[in-house]
Amino acid sequence: MTQIHRKFSDDQVKSLLDKYVKKVIKREHIQEILGIKRRRFFSLLKGFKDNPDTFSVKYNRSQPKRIEKKVEDNILKELSIEKGIIENTKVPLKNYNYSYIKNILAEKYDQQVSLPTIIDRAKENGFYLKKKKKRRLHDREVLTNYPGELIQHDSSHHLWAPDANEKWYLITSIDDYSRFLLYAALVKRESTWKHIEAIQALILKYGFPYAYYVDSHSIFRFVQGRDLVKNKAHKLTDEVNPQWKQVLNDCNVKVTYALSPQAKGKIERPYQWLQDRIIRTCVRESVTDIKQGQEILNSEIRRYNYHQVHSTTLEVPYYRLKNALKENQSLFRPFQLNPPHKSAKDIFCLRINRIADAYRKISVGNLKIKVNKVNPRDSVLLKICPLEKGLCEIRFWVKDRLVDIQKIKKSDLKGVRF
Repeated sequence: MTQIHRKFSDDQVKSLLDKYVKKVIKREHIQEILGIKRRRFFSLLKGFKDNPDTFSVKYNRSQPKRIEKKVEDNILKELSIEKGIIENTKVPLKNYNYSYIKNILAEKYDQQVSLPTIIDRAKENGFYLKKKKKRRLHDREVLTNYPGELIQHDSSHHLWAPDANEKWYLITSIDDYSRFLLYAALVKRESTWKHIEAIQALILKYGFPYAYYVDSHSIFRFVQGRDLVKNKAHKLTDEVNPQWKQVLNDCNVKVTYALSPQAKGKIERPYQWLQDRIIRTCVRESVTDIKQGQEILNSEIRRYNYHQVHSTTLEVPYYRLKNALKENQSLFRPFQLNPPHKSAKDIFCLRINRIADAYRKISVGNLKIKVNKVNPRDSVLLKICPLEKGLCEIRFWVKDRLVDIQKIKKSDLKGVRF
């Protein structure tokens, strides 16, 4: 913007404006003389007409407002905590997050501080690191047109709470279209059953999606050569369906696989955002228990889903999802049981096949189980659902018929991977 007060006196500008009012000089000529645009001209003209005697193009630059000492102390306190986190070699955070500190000051101390002020204090006091030059990232774009068209599902293993001294797994599912996080849970041990629980929670709440998008982890995909097992040595990739994929097959949900980490970028970015905030909060609240960590995770998920504008869609995920559902633009199908299934437990379960012996018993490890309503040499499908208190419910199926239901101790089911 042209600084008129540096080139013209008040009297010179007033003279030009007076001549315009008297229709002696055209507006375009005055704009050219002063080096200003139409909007600036009319702003000056209004000021001249309102108060011609006191009109002036000069202005007094106010001194920058100093923040209170207690605010400055809190900024430095939070920056010191950040430095401790970054210097901890066990923690996967390598940069300061000044936006996070701004939020902490507002939420914890009820102090509103601008981001440039925090950055200035960081530079003045040695709490600043130059950002490394980033490699070319995978293009950010929405490849789907509807909610439920593609669910990106993955897990991440990190030291989420440094004071806990153990790494936890974060399992999440995100809708590609809206970027709404549909499921998020911290678990101590990753297993097929934990991922089946994630499918169950999502489908029972939102319905059947069109497709899931995952990497080639052995829980999701059998890869010949990598997952070589004696009795599967002759099988090629995808000729064996892991338990997790069998569940989705029963739901008529398609599964596609990412062939590179870059292709999984949409879910990796929320992981980075969650990792960045969860670790910092866990450190400040001295979290040592996974239940406390889950509470913090739930809080951050609410922030991400309901309040944060996504950098790619430029919309808050919740409102993007809500608007699409309101217009019936969705590929989610309502959950319902189709024959021969009798219960959700017949879908969301672990499966093993056994042959009944001459005494109508089947073997699971060293355990012999007598099954009602089976004949010798019948092929029996066991659908196993873990329950509370170390029990499992086993539902026995023969030729698409539910023939028996029994409860067995999980510890007795040797060889079944939960």
